[in-house]
Amino acid sequence: MTQLEEKDREILRILQQDGKISLQALAEKVHLSSSPCWRRVKRLEEAGLIDRYVAILNPRALGLHAQAYMHVSLMDHTEATIAAFDRFVQNEPQITECCSITGSDDFMLKVVAEGPEALETFIMKRVLRLGIVRSSHTNFVLRRTKSSTALPV
Repeated sequence: MTQLEEKDREILRILQQDGKISLQALAEKVHLSSSPCWRRVKRLEEAGLIDRYVAILNPRALGLHAQAYMHVSLMDHTEATIAAFDRFVQNEPQITECCSITGSDDFMLKVVAEGPEALETFIMKRVLRLGIVRSSHTNFVLRRTKSSTALPV
């Protein structure tokens, strides 16, 4: 589905802001009746444009007051090392995002913790003790000026 009609774009924009909106309310906002709106949403889901529906939680309300971006370089790039690192990342709930990146580092992790000390403990006792990390550097987030999961549609 490469070409999107404007109604599909409207539906996607609204769902990105409120994934819990009722079908009736969504249909009203895009000026469609419920059945055609439902068919469009189903088509967008089946085409893979809608990946999943989630609740976005407030980290501060959960006591997660520290956030950091951690750049990681691995000791080597063997299949075993990369697989071990990937398994580690997938099993650590404090890592909310991991990207393989270009440049001098191999990965960038987005990490959350209760505070700076908990973040240091996670880095020192979990990440660096893996034995496969050559180097890392961490940037603490001082203040978020924008946080969005919405994509431009």
